Parts: sequence; structure tokens; C-alpha cells
Amino acid sequence: MAFIEINDVSKQYIQNDRAFKALDHVSLEIEKGEFICLLGPSGCGKTTLLNAIAGFEKTDSGSITIDGSAVTKPSPKYVTIFQHYGLLPWQSVERNVMLGLLAQGKPKEEARVIADRYLDLVGLAKFIDAKPAQLSGGQQQRVSIARALAVSPEVLFMDEPFAALDAINRLKMQDDIHRIAEGQNITTVFVTHDIEEAVTLADRIVIMAPDPGRIKSIIRVPLGRGDRDRTSDDFLVVRDKVFEIFEMKPPEKIEYFI
Repeated sequence: MAFIEINDVSKQYIQNDRAFKALDHVSLEIEKGEFICLLGPSGCGKTTLLNAIAGFEKTDSGSITIDGSAVTKPSPKYVTIFQHYGLLPWQSVERNVMLGLLAQGKPKEEARVIADRYLDLVGLAKFIDAKPAQLSGGQQQRVSIARALAVSPEVLFMDEPFAALDAINRLKMQDDIHRIAEGQNITTVFVTHDIEEAVTLADRIVIMAPDPGRIKSIIRVPLGRGDRDRTSDDFLVVRDKVFEIFEMKPPEKIEYFI
């Protein structure tokens, strides 16, 4: 049995008196510690599928289980990171990360030690006393990631968390979350519409198509663990294969000077 099992899931909405099938008999198995990217255009059902797995969205039919238990509602064992950082502006960076730990019943000093460890992990050890408004967008997103990781989630759900970041911070955050998820062996489901982002992060890319929302193809990314060279031939082979599935012409090879 896979760690996450999605069996024949369908979900329909009514929009302007017209039925819209967001998910149409979707099935997928995800292994523990695997990093899955749900990739596709707007309206293909990738966010609906993520919300269903996370317990935020009820399906019309089919079943979803995590570690053998049916998903019926959100669980504190699973954490979702959205595009919006959700930080409390009147609290320090350290305190924002401590909140989930305190809610778990951790003593204040133990919560502080854990929070500081994860802030160091995301490169923000020098900013523990800062307020969110004093940080850049990329730094605020790192705080939200530290907060999510600090509670030791079994599963991490991420819905286009880097979409609002500039290109340089986006590349850095991709490398950071890939390294952290791998190091912590966290099962991760990550929604994106960016092909290169999916190849950078995923063990497998689940390509979705719209009208109705369904899985079109699943691509294994045989690039191994650790940082991935976005300019390597192996990376470009996988990227170009995804472009072919979308019937798009790959862009010319890009040189990164970072």
C-alpha cells in the first residue's frame, strides 16, 4: 500500500448554471518521502486535487487515504503552504515560527530552540527578532516554510508558494525547499504551472489536463537527489519531454550566472 492513495476521485462544481468537472476519475499513488509536482494549466484541477488530499475539499466520489487512514478533514500532521505567507505582523519572526509548536503543547523554551533551528535551516538565523514587514517577500516565505517544518509534518502541501517572488528568489527557494524536503524525508505535494520548477523539484511530475481535470501523464525525474543543475543535458532532456507532452516548443538553452 502506498503512503498516499487517491482512488477514482471526481469533483464537480456548478458555475453559471453549468456543470464543471474539476476532477474526473483521478487515481494516483504517492510513496512516503516522495516529492510530487502537480503540473498543468489553469483549470486542470491541480489545486482542487491538492486541497482534496489535504482535507480542505470534499470529493463527490472516490477515496483518499494517507498512511491507511481516510482523509475527511485537515490534520495537524499535514501542513499546507499557500502563496500568502500568513505571518502575524505584530509578532517577531521567531515567535511566528513558535506558534505551531506552542499549539502542540511544547514548553516555551523548547519551542524557541526548535524554531531557531529551523530558522537557521532556511538561512534566517540573523532575523529572529525582526518583524515580517522588515523582511523581503522571499524571506517571509522562508519564515512560513520554517514554521511549517518546525512542527515535523508527515506531509507538506504547497500551492504555487513561489509565484509572487522575483526570479532570483524563486530559484533560491526552489533549491532550499528541495534540499529541506529531501533532508527531512517529508512527503511533499507541490502545485505549479512552471515546467522548469517541476523538473527542479520533483521525483515524479504528474501532468494534468483540463476539461475535465484529469491526469494526462506521469513522468519520473531520474536526476537523483541533491541540487539539480538546470543547465545539464539530463535536466534539459526531462524538461523537453514535458514540453512535448504539452505540445510546446522548448525554449533555447538558458545560461544561469548565479
